[in-house]
Amino acid sequence: MAKIRVLVAKPGLDGHDRGALVISQVLRDHGMEVIYTGLRQSPVQIAQAAIQEDVDVIGLSSLSGAHKTLFPKVIEELKKRNAEDIPVVGGGVIPSEDIPYLLEQGVNKIFTSGSSTEALADYISELVGGQQEPAEPPKKIAHIGIAVHHIEAALPFYTDALSLELEGVEEVESEGVKVAFLKIGESRLELLEPLDAASPLQRFLDKKGEGIHHIALEVDHLKTRLKKLHTAGFELINSEPKQGAHDSQIAFIHPKAANGVLIELSQYGGSEE
Repeated sequence: MAKIRVLVAKPGLDGHDRGALVISQVLRDHGMEVIYTGLRQSPVQIAQAAIQEDVDVIGLSSLSGAHKTLFPKVIEELKKRNAEDIPVVGGGVIPSEDIPYLLEQGVNKIFTSGSSTEALADYISELVGGQQEPAEPPKKIAHIGIAVHHIEAALPFYTDALSLELEGVEEVESEGVKVAFLKIGESRLELLEPLDAASPLQRFLDKKGEGIHHIALEVDHLKTRLKKLHTAGFELINSEPKQGAHDSQIAFIHPKAANGVLIELSQYGGSEE
């Protein structure tokens, strides 16, 4: 199999390339062939170099704040040369509020300064290498888990004051909890009561009291997602899926990975692959 060829470029007047050099070495360590164009390249020069070098993907790095102008110009120059099929990814010091605009302009993905280099390398391998499609975003918020001492005492507020429909109550032994399901739109609220003193939920209640415990996101290909997260360096509570409520497969991401929020990934129906 031929090596993936990546053009790493620094458009504009940005005079710092330490990050671009680090990225170039990381991609080489992952078996890719990297062409680095050097500092202060114009969009025309970058597009021409990408075509001449017959690269599979272009990686743009910007620290100067001119990314909203320069990144779209690179894509425009590729289109002029009938080379818009070359995907473009970007990185550097890019404010989060600028990301939607860059994606609308045709940049495939933006990696901010907090992104891991492993995530970048994996994304390029999947995007270009044909191993598999990059992971789709979660389908929706499956539910929000709310820790309570006693479901019977907490339930009237949700069913009477908020007029939510109680779908049912289920015990999930793998988590040591009893769960009451309350439907709200396409999602649910789940009231969580510990089954016994050994339940992790009881420890949560002892430490933090009642309140929001976790947010669950509905996804496909849970097992594959967990492998990707682990490879990218995100801390997991569950490295393998386990049985959850409503005949689901679930796994938890450690709160350290999500700024203190416990995230559950849930897959419903079928295999966890």
